[in-house]
Amino acid sequence: MSQSNNTDAWEGASYPEQLLDASRRNNTELLLTIKAELNNDQEVLAKLINTTKELITNNSALHLACLLGNWEFIDIILDIEGVEIDPQNSDGQTPLHLAVKYTKDEPEHGYFVIDNLLDAGSDPRIKDKLSLQPINYTDDAKLKQLLESAEYAISMEIPEEEQLSSEEADAGSASESE
Repeated sequence: MSQSNNTDAWEGASYPEQLLDASRRNNTELLLTIKAELNNDQEVLAKLINTTKELITNNSALHLACLLGNWEFIDIILDIEGVEIDPQNSDGQTPLHLAVKYTKDEPEHGYFVIDNLLDAGSDPRIKDKLSLQPINYTDDAKLKQLLESAEYAISMEIPEEEQLSSEEADAGSASESE
């Protein structure tokens, strides 16, 4: 696809096309090549990952990797600062929704993927367009317990604004007592 008269012409697949292909095939070598070609710039990588979507489904690379249980690819993506962990596709589903669906075929591996997504901050409370949370897509008791525990942990977190105002109040009272 090279045209000698056009300086904007490129050969081969674009980065978004390569990224989606790498996510489908768990091709970590291709993903690492893309990272290297982009000088491992976390901001540029995160923007590429966050804006690359399939046309009809609006699935991101993370959606695809979770749907297929491609852990090695997911692991690399989760280590890139600024990557959106809960983007929603055209059905309103997050990568966590799709990972839960993956557990029907691969329960142990799927549980491992989901546990790591939750550790990375994925929110199990997000509802899709059918008003279903990821927990609604499984009958597995162990997986339901994991998702419920994560939901409970999130509900117990103190919002950042409250933490900051509490820290400021503590700092103020400490300086007054001196």
